[in-house]
Amino acid sequence: MKYILALDQGTTSSRSIIYDENLKAVATVQKEFTQHFPQPGLVEHDAAEIWESILETARGAIAMAGIKPSEIASIGITNQRETVVVWDRKTGEPVHRAIVWQDRRTGDFMSALREGGKEPLVQQRTGLLLDPYFSASKIHWILREIPDGHARAASGELAAGTVDSWLIFKLTGGASHVTDVSNASRTMLMNIRTGDWDADLMALFNIPRALLPEIVSSSGNLGKAVPALLGASIPICGAIGDQQSALFGQLCTKPGLVKCTYGTGCFLLVFTGSDAISSANRLLTTVAWRIGDQPLQYAVEGSVFMGGASIQWLRDGLGIIRSAPEVNELAARVNDSGGVYLVPAFTGLGAPYWDSEARGTLLGMTRGTTSAHIARATLDGIAFQVADLVTAMEKDSGKKITTLRVDGGACASNLLMQTQADLLGCAVERPSNIESTALGAAMLAGLGAGIWPNIETLAKIRSVDRRFEPTIMARDRRARLKMWKRAVKRSQKWAS
Repeated sequence: MKYILALDQGTTSSRSIIYDENLKAVATVQKEFTQHFPQPGLVEHDAAEIWESILETARGAIAMAGIKPSEIASIGITNQRETVVVWDRKTGEPVHRAIVWQDRRTGDFMSALREGGKEPLVQQRTGLLLDPYFSASKIHWILREIPDGHARAASGELAAGTVDSWLIFKLTGGASHVTDVSNASRTMLMNIRTGDWDADLMALFNIPRALLPEIVSSSGNLGKAVPALLGASIPICGAIGDQQSALFGQLCTKPGLVKCTYGTGCFLLVFTGSDAISSANRLLTTVAWRIGDQPLQYAVEGSVFMGGASIQWLRDGLGIIRSAPEVNELAARVNDSGGVYLVPAFTGLGAPYWDSEARGTLLGMTRGTTSAHIARATLDGIAFQVADLVTAMEKDSGKKITTLRVDGGACASNLLMQTQADLLGCAVERPSNIESTALGAAMLAGLGAGIWPNIETLAKIRSVDRRFEPTIMARDRRARLKMWKRAVKRSQKWAS
């Protein structure tokens, strides 16, 4: 029996999962790590703590599985995207805390670039819009913040990358400084049509080429783990950004198939194959993956910044629930939100609004409003945001989405999924294995290691747990969406 080690490095925790060659998870170990919020709108991670959490969970998973490290055929990595780490190549130590994808500190800088007319160039080359969400402005900020940052970067003393690059560098003992095409496409520095770093974009953000990793395929030979770390020299054969990994894990490998991941944020992707389709509705064109020497594959994506993180706010901010799953029981105590609307723009609004100045807004409360209504409005707010993305995607394609494949921790909520089907007017399909992100990384690693000959071999693995069909009338759907739009406008007027 051959095994695959999937390293799933997320925004709030790190997980390591051992899969057998039938993609059955035989061991899972997870560990949360510290979230740092130096100021409002700023979000940081300790990259060293991330590395330690990955190493600890990987060792724990191997021990739990009761297998020898030499029985692991390959490692697959999937990671929170856009979060950036800058480190010293010689010491292997970070020179600053990692700046997380949710961080908004570079908002003014990006606004200045937009006002300077740079967005058409950026969108044409990268498929992205000028927003602090992406990696380039974060790297730019770090290089300005640390002593002699630009000089050290230009001389090759420093290295930078998204979390996949950081983990591969550490796993290989510094032998490999690489990133896969999916993660590179989220940096705002890669030309998504050539699959290489773009000189004009590097100049725009004043980022030297010597700082950046080599761009490689999502499935193939990415390096080997140092034996002292995991007990064997294990090939790293897969690396992919978390949302593209979930797309692959859901086997959305034919153009037109759509998935939404309900994690810290919510991410809707439609696979477009070899066509890099531009959006007219402020969605993003992104690289989905590249397998071996095959052509680049693409997707169109919409991002919601606050998905499951909204539920965490109920737990950590308001204290009305003790654990995230309790939101379902609390919300189910009422038939609806009682006219309460929550726009969870705590870190601004993502697609299709791209408003970094919007702020979280709770509207429609009366003396009769209870914690249950607020919990229900929080679940509704997640579903409303995804509905906005689906509407934009349908406008781009001119086609009605008939089935939405879902995954991620929050999709375990039957109440949320039923609400989603009601607001979309289409079926919502939940797979038996909702952890599609780690599964996708394992699939790519297995393909890279030759465990499976092709994607078609994997098609028999996916099974459906439940389909949610719409239960409300179209007029009720339109009325709710109209009120949601009014609430969004209120949240956008906060800073004006």
